[in-house]
Amino acid sequence: MVLYTSPFPNSFLSVLHSFSWGLIFPCYWLADRLVGSFVPTTYEKRQRADDPCYFHALCIIITTPIYLALLVASLPFALIGFLLWSPLQSARRPYIYSRLKDKNHANGATLLTEWKAAGTGKSFCFGSANVCLLPDSLARFNNVFNTQARAKEIGRRIRNGASRPQIKIYIDSPTNTSISAASFSSLVSPQAGDNRTVNAGIKRTTSMEYKGDNCGSNNGEENREDKGGSAEPHEGEENTCIVRINGEENGHMSDTETDTVNGQARASGPAEPQLEGDADISKTPNHKQKEGDSGSLDSCSASRESLVKVRVGDGTVDQSTVNNKLLYKASIMKKTSVRKKKHTDETFDHEISAFFPANLDFLCLQEVFDKRAAEKLKEQLHHYFEYIVYDVGVYSCHSCCSFKFVNSGLLFASRYPVMDAAYHCYPNGRGMDSLASKGALFLKVQVGSTPQDQRIVGYISCTHLQAIAGDTTVRCEQLDMLQDWLSEFRKSTSSSSTANPEELVAFDVLCGDLNFDNCSSEDKLEQQHSLFTHYKDPCRAGPGEDKPWAIGTLLDPEGLYDEEVCTPDNLQKVLESEEGRKGYLVYPTSKNHSSSQKGRKASLKGNGRRIDYMLYTEEGLYLEWKVEVEEFSFITQLAGLTDHLPVAMRLMVSTGEDDP
Repeated sequence: MVLYTSPFPNSFLSVLHSFSWGLIFPCYWLADRLVGSFVPTTYEKRQRADDPCYFHALCIIITTPIYLALLVASLPFALIGFLLWSPLQSARRPYIYSRLKDKNHANGATLLTEWKAAGTGKSFCFGSANVCLLPDSLARFNNVFNTQARAKEIGRRIRNGASRPQIKIYIDSPTNTSISAASFSSLVSPQAGDNRTVNAGIKRTTSMEYKGDNCGSNNGEENREDKGGSAEPHEGEENTCIVRINGEENGHMSDTETDTVNGQARASGPAEPQLEGDADISKTPNHKQKEGDSGSLDSCSASRESLVKVRVGDGTVDQSTVNNKLLYKASIMKKTSVRKKKHTDETFDHEISAFFPANLDFLCLQEVFDKRAAEKLKEQLHHYFEYIVYDVGVYSCHSCCSFKFVNSGLLFASRYPVMDAAYHCYPNGRGMDSLASKGALFLKVQVGSTPQDQRIVGYISCTHLQAIAGDTTVRCEQLDMLQDWLSEFRKSTSSSSTANPEELVAFDVLCGDLNFDNCSSEDKLEQQHSLFTHYKDPCRAGPGEDKPWAIGTLLDPEGLYDEEVCTPDNLQKVLESEEGRKGYLVYPTSKNHSSSQKGRKASLKGNGRRIDYMLYTEEGLYLEWKVEVEEFSFITQLAGLTDHLPVAMRLMVSTGEDDP
């Protein structure tokens, strides 16, 4: 299948489309600014409350007639442009595939080595987020604004979080799990490309913040040194540093060990240079860096608690004596093999994290509707992801029943090459959703090859369903179509037969904003859909019931700018408590309760509305391999930038073979 690298088949149509959009854009921009000036966010309302001179009201009185006059003057040109633009959409391709040609631009990405399926297995990390990048006037209805600056900052935070080196710490003694200040100050970032073992023992996974470019470049054979034992990384595991800390009485290290660790692990990288044009990001509250805000990983100040918070057993140990000048943060993951989980029946790690997972392989985004914002976001993501599919969807009346003014809002980014891609538009959208070409994006990626030259591939699907509450029938129909399209895509892109397999399927993942949760009484039909018999939801205990650790992904828009939740660290702390979740998450609806959240906190069901999903299936995969969830995360790194919580899932593909 040919991947489309441009929206039109020839340059003439591209130039004609650019000309027509140039005629439309002034009218579009003026209308957006005019409507936006009358839809203030809660942050702007608070600012205006402190303005005794009513300066903003005066500005609106002055600028509104000007905007109206210019809008009326631009209408004839916009009409001409629309008459040219609309028929051109019949020739438009359903997506744009962008591949980074200059590898030096990807200064935060790790160079991937091809997986040969010769070891015990390999893990793949998937992320999904609804980023609410609508035209500014529409985004304000969700209490977010400044779409262009938000797009740039969202891209920065994602790629900075994903490009952190993954530090794996192993404890020899499960009973002595406290970590001294000396041991934490020793956990400095590895040299570029180091995948080494630091002499010291802990059995827990740690994601460390690293300030610097090329933080995880693989530089050849040095990465393979010091292999052996249980601390050996899986084949192809990139950007990883192994730290061992020997178990001492009370969990502290001796002075000799501390000196040894400091000598072996001490390394520092240059601070990441500020990207061009980043100075304007701080102009909006969404992007204002505060003390302890680690969202962009660019600030030298770090929240001390996030540096030293270690979850042990059912409690938390705070090492308050840790040096507050550290430039690195540790987000400690819970490792099943060494600690008793709060939910002992769970087989994988789960957490609320202030960062996107290190070594994120695939990213699926929803609501990237604004085309200028999509370009800014793509530019930032290309610092980490080599392959991006964006501007997905159709416009005008092309291939769908109703007129489409905006695309699907889907965007896909990958560190692995895309082999095939397909898009389908849901034809049954209603209300405001019918104006967008919401649909599903299907992708096939190559993640490696076997010694017998068989390709190792994976399937990823991203979708965004009908949003209007009460449209249960519409969403169920869309889920039916989604399953049919998934099956059709697998068949049309498969080049293998059972007798002679030319490629081995390692995983099949489905993610996106499904706009229903697993606890609301109004969403019972969706909860019982047959999709969940084919795809597994790691957060789901059954229809109508989530697992106790799963939390909602839909934030209450009214509280986005509250001091308690406007930074990644603060939002993480709030969501870790039940009372905090009740204050800042939207909760499932019930016919027995009123629609207002306030005044009924005691009767709230579940831990919030979880409408963003990460699903996987074991059907249709290579029979000799086993796929299981290794980690699941709810991410707060986009605090203040969107009204959704991103989610991430790490899958382990086990081949069952021993290392040679």
